[in-house]
Amino acid sequence: MTSDPFGTLRKALWIGGAPWTGKSTVARLLADRHGLAAYHHDDRTRPETTPADDIPAVEQLTVALAEFRQRFQYALDDLRVWESPRPIVAEGWALRPELVAPLVDSPRRMVVLVPTELFRQHQLRHRPDEPAIPRQRTRLTRDRMLAAQAVRSARERGIRVIEIDGRLDPAGVTDVVAEHFHEYLVSGT
Repeated sequence: MTSDPFGTLRKALWIGGAPWTGKSTVARLLADRHGLAAYHHDDRTRPETTPADDIPAVEQLTVALAEFRQRFQYALDDLRVWESPRPIVAEGWALRPELVAPLVDSPRRMVVLVPTELFRQHQLRHRPDEPAIPRQRTRLTRDRMLAAQAVRSARERGIRVIEIDGRLDPAGVTDVVAEHFHEYLVSGT
């Protein structure tokens, strides 16, 4: 296991998954409701460029997974030295099940949020950056492949996958995630 002087990695709650599923919002609401500290991984390690659409999606997937491994090391560096009196909830789409699972004492310390295809299509139609999205079809294919890979990886490790279909608002999704993390929210560890 990676050095963890304050036990932060072992005690953190993790929210990973696909883009556009509300991971940041859920982490913020969970932190507000339960007195947690929130770590927003994607804010700290956002990629510098969006991949060119002429690069095949499979190649983009390979590059993204390699980049996630590297970026995960940044999260570990940040969290290892974060001595917080409050438990921490860490979220980000680069927080992959295969990277987090070796660090935690139970698969119940992580959830993976992924959109259903109908919800993904709804998001595509209603996002502020929607006009640019149709020109990025290869990136969208890559994102679907990343979501599918996260689901497979989570299920192989016994990590819960929550499909986001738009029926629940962010507060409702937060309720589902809070119920999943209940034992840790009650005990504070």
